[in-house]
Amino acid sequence: GLLVESGGGSVQAGGSLRLSCVRSSEITCRYDMSWYPHVPWKAREFVARIDVFGYATFTDSVKDRFTLFQNNSANTLLLRMSSLKPEDTGMYYCKIDKSHTDGWCLPNDSWGQGTQVTVSS
Repeated sequence: GLLVESGGGSVQAGGSLRLSCVRSSEITCRYDMSWYPHVPWKAREFVARIDVFGYATFTDSVKDRFTLFQNNSANTLLLRMSSLKPEDTGMYYCKIDKSHTDGWCLPNDSWGQGTQVTVSS
């Protein structure tokens, strides 16, 4: 796939996980990207977004618990999740919001296949 997520798993409440999203594109490509958790009974809503300048925003529900970083030299988006709660459970998808580079870069609105996060109480 063009975006490949990994790092999900099953943890107890209070635990931590680190999700990775590897991009199959030129190393020079630059993107705005997001993470979207999904559970079957809800629409996808972003929890974390980062722009090409490294400025990250988070929903209130995860602020102060999640951090987000783009490692452009490794073509990877990293989401560090701590103090996890059962309501953080879901399939986490990374997404290209906007490509800022011409050439062999991924198109806007590209999605990965997801990685499952399960938090038990």
